[in-house]
Amino acid sequence: MPPKGSKRKSAADKEDGESGAAKNGSASVPKVKKMSSREEIPSLEAMDFSSSAVTSDGKPWNLKIASWNINGIRAWMEKNGISYLTSEKPDILCLQETKCDVSKIPKTCEVEGYHAYWSSGDTEGYAGTGMYSKTKPLDVTFGIGKEKHDKEGRTITAEFENYYVVSTYVPNSGRGLPRLDYRTKEWDEDFREYLKKLDEKKPVIWCGDLNVAHQEIDLKNPKGNKKTAGFTPQERESFTETLGMGFFDSFRHLYPEQTEAYTFWTYMGNARGKNVGWRLDYFVLSERLKHKLCDSVIRKDVMGSDHCPIALFLAM
Repeated sequence: MPPKGSKRKSAADKEDGESGAAKNGSASVPKVKKMSSREEIPSLEAMDFSSSAVTSDGKPWNLKIASWNINGIRAWMEKNGISYLTSEKPDILCLQETKCDVSKIPKTCEVEGYHAYWSSGDTEGYAGTGMYSKTKPLDVTFGIGKEKHDKEGRTITAEFENYYVVSTYVPNSGRGLPRLDYRTKEWDEDFREYLKKLDEKKPVIWCGDLNVAHQEIDLKNPKGNKKTAGFTPQERESFTETLGMGFFDSFRHLYPEQTEAYTFWTYMGNARGKNVGWRLDYFVLSERLKHKLCDSVIRKDVMGSDHCPIALFLAM
């Protein structure tokens, strides 16, 4: 069972999602008004969530997985966040930064046709992850088996017949980088070992808010953010090391030169309206899934959080 939370508030509560978006950008997308916590997500009826994508050898997709840092499940529900789930209709939806103890997840989060799983940490209103799945997994585990990491409720792993899905809310190094060593020398190293053990058994689909912009192309202002959490040399090198263990970034594999492809925008300075963003959300796959990859997309027009959803299409 996932760890229970408490009502204590942590000073680190602002460390996640605060990557400090760049200041100099072009208005490449329409201006977006910041929504209050009670405004609904704009209608998704006009959006096309279908895909005709196929694998490199022409096989159509039959598995869709989505991932979204929702920045608080209560606010997400107040904004009709479930409308994304019912519009995208993924086989699996992974959520990060739920900010809610598992005992307090609203009943309205129950969705017909989906099994739901939730994880929270020791601090109420901080971190937390969730997962919806149409098919009941063979097994669901919470955390990576190390108490010092698992007390924050950052990982859910679902085992299916032919693969694992790992949803993760990776720790942010924080403003001023107070958790940089923890992030790169403790969390990343232990998490790599966890992924490696899973990958020895079945292919892994790892997704979530990974709190790193891996390459300069993955944020608007790389020159001004080299000492900012999410773009330090240490974090980027650590992510490279993870990929080097037999994994690949599905989006960059398909779109190696696509610019201005972001998944996070700070609420400050109309960053989303100007598309001054960061790509912090990923689908990282075991190398042996490359021939099953159809598409990896960013749903930049879906509102409701400071992140947008991403979706993965596979022929499994």
